[in-house]
Amino acid sequence: MSFDFKKEYREFYLPKQQPQTVCIPKMNFIAVKGKGDPNQENGEYKQALEALYTIAYTIKMSYKGEHKIDGFYQYVVPPLEGLWWQEGVCGMNYSRKDELCFISMIRLPDFVTENDVTWAKKTADQKKQKDFSKVAFFTYEEGECVQCMHIGSYDDEPATLALMEDFMEANGYECAVSDTLFHHEIYLSDPRKCNPANLKTVIRHPIRKKTA
Repeated sequence: MSFDFKKEYREFYLPKQQPQTVCIPKMNFIAVKGKGDPNQENGEYKQALEALYTIAYTIKMSYKGEHKIDGFYQYVVPPLEGLWWQEGVCGMNYSRKDELCFISMIRLPDFVTENDVTWAKKTADQKKQKDFSKVAFFTYEEGECVQCMHIGSYDDEPATLALMEDFMEANGYECAVSDTLFHHEIYLSDPRKCNPANLKTVIRHPIRKKTA
């Protein structure tokens, strides 16, 4: 049976609809950085997703070819994730999507190295006749966070963010979003196939204890 990150690490991927704290360890990803409205047809975001999934599945299927990865085991490609921010904006302004900056990413199993990602990019370049140079090996460590399952449209996320803010205030925390720690979303539903009212998205913010 293939290893499924969502099932094995339920505390990271399947939180409740009420905010809770969680400590997130260092993880490795493939990632693409960009800017712009994620709904724009042929925009940077949609191009990033195409590139990420191409590399993710090139790595996943590597065992069928000559490139052998030490410690490889069968696994389910983890869900798409996104780090989001807007330059000069405190928080998120959902009405200004064209100003969104992002790092789109897919988690890697620990056995995948940066050299394996380089191999996958070269292989995809040759097979697809496209440039995958924007895909990077990316390590991210969030530490202590508050997270919550959001069910519904992405545009309705402010209501869930308000719940998270109330939770932080009630428990002596403050949001620690910064230039290196970001608003984080994990997408458990495919928006192309799912009614917007039923979309499941994990929302996560780094936190720290308030100082007196």
